[in-house]
Amino acid sequence: MAAATSNGLAPKITLYTNHGCPWAHRAHIALKELQLPYEEILIDLSRPREEWYLKINPRGLVPTIKYNDNIVDTIVTESGIVAQFLADSFPSHLLPASHASPTAALFRAQVNFFVDTYFTKVNSLMFQIGRAGSEEEKKQKSEELVKAVEKEIEPLLHDAAPFFGGSKEMTLAEVKFPVLRVQIAPFILRLYAFSNGELLPTSTKESLDTLPNFSKWVKATTAQESVTYIWDAENVTKMTAERLNKLKAAK
Repeated sequence: MAAATSNGLAPKITLYTNHGCPWAHRAHIALKELQLPYEEILIDLSRPREEWYLKINPRGLVPTIKYNDNIVDTIVTESGIVAQFLADSFPSHLLPASHASPTAALFRAQVNFFVDTYFTKVNSLMFQIGRAGSEEEKKQKSEELVKAVEKEIEPLLHDAAPFFGGSKEMTLAEVKFPVLRVQIAPFILRLYAFSNGELLPTSTKESLDTLPNFSKWVKATTAQESVTYIWDAENVTKMTAERLNKLKAAK
């Protein structure tokens, strides 16, 4: 059943997106989890943005949503803000309202801490591996990433059941990686897909799979339809490799 606003109607949402972008992927997961219908307009990120889109989002980035619920008619940009806005507008298993229970505000804080930890301690290392100049440097950065996950993320998933905070359903943490599945899942998909020996060493995935809490959480998160319904691992991996090769050649 689709989510509805206070007037009982589903909002009218237009999503400006690109299926290869992990940040835009967050919005797709949030919309799917909340069962919100939307119109999709694809933006080509490989060329300069057209003037009509820059009038909607002057930064030219994705995702952007146009949102109209007959009370609010607005544009929301930036992936984390889009996911948070949707989750706050329609409290659900993704994220409870702050006063939904005595522990709701604490859970929201824990979700945000998890997301912040992943992106400040782990995520940048994945791209450092991809840009490494030698196999030895790739191996070194890969080991750093695994150690960071083991130190910073593994303890935060001690009660995953299988999702963050003991939840049996995906939370916003998964979204913001939609928030965790929403916020983090797009990047987990890429971390595992890229561990193919070309972009990242195969040992990256193999080592992460030895972490019991993290590997259980990854398996459950990446099995969700909301996470995978726009995911094209082969194409995204190919495009990422081409982009990294261009960056290396330009040095």
